[in-house]
Amino acid sequence: MTYQPASDRYDSMTYRRCGRSGLDLPAIALGLWQNFGHSHAEDTQREIVLHAVDRGVTHIDLANNYGPPPGAAESFFGRLLAEDLAPYRDELVISTKAGYRMWPGPYGEWGSRKYLLASLDASLRRLGLDYVDIFYSHRDDPSTPLRETMGALKTAVDSGRALYAGISSYTAERAAEAVAVAEDIGLSLLVHQPSYSMLNRWVEEGTPSVLDVTEEAGMGNVVFSPLAQGMLTEKYLHGVPADSRAARGGSLSEDFLSEETLTHIRALSGIAKERGQTLAQLAIAWVLRDPRVTTALIGASSVAQLDDSLAALDNLDLSDEELERIDAHAVDAGINIWAKR
Repeated sequence: MTYQPASDRYDSMTYRRCGRSGLDLPAIALGLWQNFGHSHAEDTQREIVLHAVDRGVTHIDLANNYGPPPGAAESFFGRLLAEDLAPYRDELVISTKAGYRMWPGPYGEWGSRKYLLASLDASLRRLGLDYVDIFYSHRDDPSTPLRETMGALKTAVDSGRALYAGISSYTAERAAEAVAVAEDIGLSLLVHQPSYSMLNRWVEEGTPSVLDVTEEAGMGNVVFSPLAQGMLTEKYLHGVPADSRAARGGSLSEDFLSEETLTHIRALSGIAKERGQTLAQLAIAWVLRDPRVTTALIGASSVAQLDDSLAALDNLDLSDEELERIDAHAVDAGINIWAKR
């Protein structure tokens, strides 16, 4: 059956302007980092993405290495575009990134012009697109001059292979340097994509902080892992389920789930229940409390999980008293695996 999107798909979604650009993004976007590789059923993946579109989620976020194997998420989404979403391409904001290891040898990762542009071309082939809406430098490369990395992003935009450029997981200092270099070569950086959650507040730290730098530069922030890779859900309140991400290993280690952290998570869950929300909904509302945050980028393993996250938009208001209580438990849990090493 030919896919027909819901006629009311834009009625209930909240959209926010991305920095000082002309681009509006949904307050909640769908990322294909987890749950969209060969280890997951493609029918389920398709159902999740199309349901997101039906709910007004216009922004789909990818990267070259999302899988497994690397490239699988882009290849899947390319098939979905061709088979279901091609008539609606102009209603979507599709992003991809390059920075982490994608292929062997000296040109398969980091921030060189050679790698970034080759990766973007490969991503476009997998996606079956002439351009992506946003192309990111996925991580700062301390051994490559920022002028080269920002110059590659500018080439991507100037050549029409990307409409906008962004950076991801850059520290405040390096983000400020990237902005200055970009401005010097005539490139406007649209957005920063950092991790941010009640258990990972690094973007608030320092003077200036990451959020201060992006605000000054007129950039938006699309924050990923607002649920702390599932820690800010009810999933781990009573132990580690056998089918959970923590049990499978990988990006979420059981070591993060210390009794001290679980005590804070249980307290936050209690605050959420008082508000008539799930813990995930509170976690999303909390990151969106800051107007410098344009979008909370979530993953989903099912339509039900997606709908639970989207329901956060029904109650985004947090009182000063609630914020004070949350602050007592929104403490660093050592889970920022993307931090500068």
